[in-house]
Amino acid sequence: MWTDEQPRTRWVDPATFRFRRPDLRLGIREPRPDRTVQVADDRLTARHTVRTSTAEYTLLLNASAWLGRRGIGEALRDAVAELRAIDLTYGPNRPESLVSRLRRGEISPESYPPLADLVDRCSAMRAATDGWFDAWAVPGGFDPGGLLGGWAVERAAARLRAAGIQDYAVLTGADLVVRGHAGHGGPWRVAVHHPTDRRRPPLVLEMTAGAIGTSGVTGRRGHVVDPHTGEPADQMVAATVVGPDLAVADAYATALYAAGPTGLSWFRSGSDYRALIATDRGTRPST
Repeated sequence: MWTDEQPRTRWVDPATFRFRRPDLRLGIREPRPDRTVQVADDRLTARHTVRTSTAEYTLLLNASAWLGRRGIGEALRDAVAELRAIDLTYGPNRPESLVSRLRRGEISPESYPPLADLVDRCSAMRAATDGWFDAWAVPGGFDPGGLLGGWAVERAAARLRAAGIQDYAVLTGADLVVRGHAGHGGPWRVAVHHPTDRRRPPLVLEMTAGAIGTSGVTGRRGHVVDPHTGEPADQMVAATVVGPDLAVADAYATALYAAGPTGLSWFRSGSDYRALIATDRGTRPST
């Protein structure tokens, strides 16, 4: 049963969307956009895609004309710089990253405030998920990969806000963060397609602030480890979670993918986060 527990996210009957094209789609492959800047009434819109060593990000901005093209360009530059810096500085697969140095005991989390924040978030999510998200229970030691991508997007989004951009969307894979309004002046219209059953109509949301995090849509098996056994988690095909913060939604999705249906108990009434899709292998998909 769908209820609107989040005031900034509204579930929409897909039938009412029949003649309204979604602004954003998750769960399907779309053509890679090129960077464009165009004037629309008193607004400027921009769309830019950037790839780091681990992910591809698309940024869509809808800004007041007074910022100008230079202001939008500087906002994009700052956000992209943040994404690249996090890739270089925190990537667990980079031997000289802060995460790798932390694993080797060369530094402590308190050595760098952003690293301390990252470690604290991982610790909080381990508690929130009854240990099903555990950045310390993976081969090689501490690995924040289950929420690192969402953390990076949230930090890039903070750069946009600092530059005066209040209406934007940032997407990576099947994850996104949105704030404010789309170019048409209304909430961002998001269609979330089911990862395995293309015959099912998408879940449609209108969002002015929030995030959607997904684990498992790539189809790769064994990419999430069961922290209790050390073996690859294999109960779920995909898990999608919506809520205010992408780092938290990502961590919940990763934990739900590992825990299976047991993890649905985390999303009780009153929680800021909701499971949109939880598809168990060999059973009927649930939402």
